[in-house]
Amino acid sequence: MDNQPNETTILKQLAETTTGHRVKDTVALAPSGSHRRYYRLVMNDGSSLIGTFNDDVAENIAFFTYTRFFEDKGFPVPHLMAIHDDQKHYIQSDLGDTTLYDLLCKTRNGSELSPEVKSYYEQVVRILPKLQLSGRDHFDFSVAYPRHAFDRQSMQWDLNYFKYFFLKLANIPFNEQKLEDDYQALMDYLLSAPSDYFLYRDFQSRNIMVQDGKVFFIDYQGGRKGALQYDIASLLYDAKADLSEEFRMHLLNLYLDTLTQEIEVDREAFVSYFHGFVLIRILQAMGAYGYRGYFERKTHFLQSVPYAVRNLENLLNRMHLPMELPELTATLRRLIASDLVKPYQPSQSLTVVVQSFSFKKGLPEDPSGNGGGFVFDCRALPNPGREKEFAHNTGRDECVIQYLERYPEVADFKNHVNGLVDAAVTNYRERHFNHLMVSFGCTGGQHRSVYFAEQTARHLRERFPDIIVDLHHTVHPSK
Repeated sequence: MDNQPNETTILKQLAETTTGHRVKDTVALAPSGSHRRYYRLVMNDGSSLIGTFNDDVAENIAFFTYTRFFEDKGFPVPHLMAIHDDQKHYIQSDLGDTTLYDLLCKTRNGSELSPEVKSYYEQVVRILPKLQLSGRDHFDFSVAYPRHAFDRQSMQWDLNYFKYFFLKLANIPFNEQKLEDDYQALMDYLLSAPSDYFLYRDFQSRNIMVQDGKVFFIDYQGGRKGALQYDIASLLYDAKADLSEEFRMHLLNLYLDTLTQEIEVDREAFVSYFHGFVLIRILQAMGAYGYRGYFERKTHFLQSVPYAVRNLENLLNRMHLPMELPELTATLRRLIASDLVKPYQPSQSLTVVVQSFSFKKGLPEDPSGNGGGFVFDCRALPNPGREKEFAHNTGRDECVIQYLERYPEVADFKNHVNGLVDAAVTNYRERHFNHLMVSFGCTGGQHRSVYFAEQTARHLRERFPDIIVDLHHTVHPSK
């Protein structure tokens, strides 16, 4: 049973009761990496709000508690406007669509960041220490989700994530017992760092919104008690943000200057711990890339691997820890030297991501950060999903293909799509762009959208043999 009409109805009623204005339009936003679903609610007075549905009440309670605390302390976070009685639906202020990562990608000139982006990063690292230190001030960590603290168990999860979903799936050789010994030594050291602070957990450029010249922090519901170094490490070594080492050091020093205005800091000890937390953060991120890329076959996640490997190489050449990690270091050196990451090196060729999706599940995510491309709505075309004989088929099956292709409007739709996409591909190649997303949506994401994604991918491969076509289906993965 589809629950989308129910959740949007509840969110609309909640927004209208809270504001006294009617909801004029409801727009599903592109999904994030979580299971939360977001909607932009456009009100009849011209304002807009963000409605959210999340079935995980414990995670929601963490978000509600943290948001109220941060807002009370004057930190730049969304304004929590209303919460439904079920604690699964809630309304918050609309911070727009521009993340710091979006702005970085749009304004970057090669490796050089724009002055505007640099100023936003500086704004962020001046706020971060104060937000982290608020963890000492009657902060309610009892609601932390899923762990109370970034403790040994949390670290073990992250390190094993890297071992099982990256090293093993990428076939990087290692001695498991010796690697575990190094894991224990690294964790012992990191757990000796002062840790009575708020640890944001996923503090990176995609979780920082930019609006009206100011930065706002989002997606902190995974926060817990932990060390100061983890979040600044996450921000500075955010893989695809690809900050220069010089700018990283500038931001780290600015962070420390701000921190020392609040508490006494031993800079040398701080930087040593910082290197250790950079290491564990990179390994956690690579585990995520491996899980999404190697295991779930979402190969676009592997495009972040070369950036992470380069960060690892830079870190190993400058890292100073008070103990040896021989097996971990040797394994990482083997990873850096491996040919396995070469297919995912940033390419000068244009990559066209072609995908199908279900409008019931919301618009597809654009992991490139470009925010562009085409979204074609196939719901006005004849629907095989209404025929019982096609219930267990997809748009890849010959019976569905024959059904669709007997309708002239399907051929007309395909011709129009090919004309638009071909023009964009030609233009993007001439301008040396490297990413374009073409998405096809239908009601269930099973028949029409899959058919057009398959047909478009085949057409592009034949018409433009020099480009990379990355085809995947969000409801029915390719086999």
